[in-house]
Amino acid sequence: GHEAIIKLLLDTGKVDVDSKDKSSRTPLSYTAGNGHEAIVKLLLDTGKVDVDSKDDYGRTPLSYAAGNGHEAIVKLLLDTGKVDVDLKDKSGRTPLLYTAVNGHEAIVKLL
Repeated sequence: GHEAIIKLLLDTGKVDVDSKDKSSRTPLSYTAGNGHEAIVKLLLDTGKVDVDSKDDYGRTPLSYAAGNGHEAIVKLLLDTGKVDVDLKDKSGRTPLLYTAVNGHEAIVKLL
């Protein structure tokens, strides 16, 4: 359901896929962090998203996906070739640190 709706919205060409909410989070940040792989792919396929967009805490879509254990999404983000895996948030944490602390061993190996 949601994937079809997102696709319809994207197909209009009138949607700002990189819009930010009051915390400076983007649709990619939310979908990556919540494990919505198909929607992440749709957003990436537009070519109009900033894959390293930081929110007010300095966290990126990769940081959220990695920290929450979404391996397939981490791979999608890495495959863009546009992700800086070493970006630190405002607390000095990298995606690797979030991943390791949360015990996501397979993702640790990817990063």
